[in-house]
Amino acid sequence: MGLDERHIGADPSPPPYDRFVRTARNVAIIAVLAVPVAFVPGGGNAAEAILTALLIGFLAGIATIVYTLYRRNQLTLSTLNDSRRAALYGAVGGLALLIAGQDELLDGAGGIVIWIGLVAACAFVIFAVWREAQTL
Repeated sequence: MGLDERHIGADPSPPPYDRFVRTARNVAIIAVLAVPVAFVPGGGNAAEAILTALLIGFLAGIATIVYTLYRRNQLTLSTLNDSRRAALYGAVGGLALLIAGQDELLDGAGGIVIWIGLVAACAFVIFAVWREAQTL
């Protein structure tokens, strides 16, 4: 029996023991990350530093995706008329400003509603321009 024959028709999901070990490993990782926050003096600062590093990584990933999409769709963007292109760039810029100012906007209940409404409006404008660009 060759190596390829053993895997034909095999169940792709791991056995229950492997799932338990994976879950236990993930819980242990979270517990190790929680130790500095709970027991080390200034642990709250360590948690803030970790969250800031994660946020920077997340935003860098989003920027990479946006740049890749821009490079792949340069012809489509150049065929848009000026008003649609301005609406698209304005909506993307609006999303960037909303992400940058989310701490101030999310402090109160009214700010949350305004923030969600503006994010939805920017998303709608991006979707509308994309839909029109696909029908040209």
